Amino acid sequence: MPLISPKGARAANNETIKVGLIGCGGRGTGAARQALNADKNAQLTAMADVFEDRLQRSHKTLKDQDVADRVRVDSDHQFIGLDAYQKVIDSVDLVILTTPPGFRPIQFEAAVEANKHIFLEKPMATDAPGLRKMIAAAEKAKEKELAVVNGFCWRKNFARRAFYEEIHNGIIGDIRAIYATYYTGPVRPMPSASERPEGWSDVAWQLRHWINFVWLSGDSILEQACHSVDKIAWGLQDQHPTKVVGVGGRQVPAKGGNIFDHFEVNYEFGNGVRGFMGSRQQSGCYNENNDYIIGAEGTGYIEGWGVPYINDLKGNTIWKYTGPRNDMYQTEHNELFASIRKGKPLWEGDWMCSSTLMALMGRMASYTGQEITWDMAMNSEENLYPENLKWDMEHEVQPMARPGKTEFV
Repeated sequence: MPLISPKGARAANNETIKVGLIGCGGRGTGAARQALNADKNAQLTAMADVFEDRLQRSHKTLKDQDVADRVRVDSDHQFIGLDAYQKVIDSVDLVILTTPPGFRPIQFEAAVEANKHIFLEKPMATDAPGLRKMIAAAEKAKEKELAVVNGFCWRKNFARRAFYEEIHNGIIGDIRAIYATYYTGPVRPMPSASERPEGWSDVAWQLRHWINFVWLSGDSILEQACHSVDKIAWGLQDQHPTKVVGVGGRQVPAKGGNIFDHFEVNYEFGNGVRGFMGSRQQSGCYNENNDYIIGAEGTGYIEGWGVPYINDLKGNTIWKYTGPRNDMYQTEHNELFASIRKGKPLWEGDWMCSSTLMALMGRMASYTGQEITWDMAMNSEENLYPENLKWDMEHEVQPMARPGKTEFV
């Protein structure tokens, strides 16, 4: 059973919650710090990564911060390798899953099987077979009353919560369309092949630069712009789109990898409602990360990190957020740990998977140039995860998708 009884029998205790970090990059390091700040009796006791230097850098960073006294990861609990995640899971009460998303289904399934509470970053998978594995494991987690909190962080932002509550209460009438943007620069450009260290395997090189490979990142529409897709879903109360068409490609030549640098997708929902998402990862271009909601009786605006507001059809502001501001990344963990202590663990397994499938639909439509339905995406057999993955194996990079040529699988 989970550490804290789901029936609340020990909900008020001060028992230590042992936390394990799986994936020691920047996001993982930040999530570990936020977890320790969320609960005074939480301790980080195990860490795992495939790269020793990344784990040690993360450990040093955490030991230099305000949570240092609760970073208690002995050398025999610093695990390295493709199987290191299981060693962490076996030794803690709560796991933080922040490895590249290609690994998410396997690691999440293992954590659920071991009865662990879980925080996991978005997206949930990079292909449909992986997502189906996630959905099944999430249902098991619900049955076991395990906490499952995900990294679609905008849903933890107080201002946006208040904004969408007004929208859902009908302040602008029926929603007709939502347009979301994620125009930004490259996250981590791929280095040239000449910079690959001698003796590095294909798998090691691709893992070091995981964001540039579809099997690991899912492409930018899943790894980054899924936040915008999720806000479209949130605005429409998580109803599923019936179908999607998309445009995408790569305009800036890549030194390696096989991801697109732009997407434009058009989702169709019931009653003719549309959701549009545009994303770009190119240097020297106009940047924007906004959301525009068009209703029968008004419009809603979220401009980047700014304060959301709502106008009537004449352009008069009829609502603007005036409440407290919060660190949404910290709130994710505050609410997670509080729910465990109360014996009422949060479970976000449904919409974290449906928002991921929406992003997958957009990628499938953009890669193939075809119209993709919800059922087609859910039942896709395209499996990107390498069979019998090993550190020293050869793993050829698949060609970049070509709309009109790449087939739907």
